[in-house]
Amino acid sequence: MTFTARPASRLLTPSDHTLVLIDFQAQMAFATHSIDGVSLRNNAAIAAQAAAGFEVATILTTVAARSFSGPMFEEVTGAFPGQELLDRTTMNFWEDENVVRVVNAIGKRRFVLAGLWTSVCIVGPALSALEQGAEVFVLTDACGDVSTEAHERAVARMVQAGAQPMTALQYLLELQRDWGRGETYGLTTGIAERTAGGYGLGIQYAKAMFGGTGG
Repeated sequence: MTFTARPASRLLTPSDHTLVLIDFQAQMAFATHSIDGVSLRNNAAIAAQAAAGFEVATILTTVAARSFSGPMFEEVTGAFPGQELLDRTTMNFWEDENVVRVVNAIGKRRFVLAGLWTSVCIVGPALSALEQGAEVFVLTDACGDVSTEAHERAVARMVQAGAQPMTALQYLLELQRDWGRGETYGLTTGIAERTAGGYGLGIQYAKAMFGGTGG
């Protein structure tokens, strides 16, 4: 057997999927206990900034924004200035005609999902999309639920149905995937430096102490 230097087809690229950021809203966050608020907001920011920087097709959707759930996190909307937020009454965005119309207009069969809550507004579209032949990835650390049990059972249910779990930082680095890609090197390390905890501190340290650029 002869092996070749090429990426697996299951790896994501910026142009092959749609990112859907779902219900990152105050009312939903108040009752989220499977992840602390700072980590949730940082991980949402990583996903949003990565998608914006790599020009990934992205949908921002909210539920009952004016009547109940409130505004979407600025960490998400700030990466997409001026982009329309698609508000719904349905907990499952895949049951909303307006959102699915946008999904079809974008025309990709791979979806990356993140948002609140894992067991409701992430499970619903994940199972619905999988049943219709889509490929689904879930940024599990950019999701949260009312308890760790609720979050973990939701992730297990989606994985059993065929969804692929990822983390937000993994998503960012998978889009970059080669430090030789100079055009997005600064973008990737900049996002990590601002939002990726200890890894980001390491990048700051390398720049300050050794003139390094991280990676």
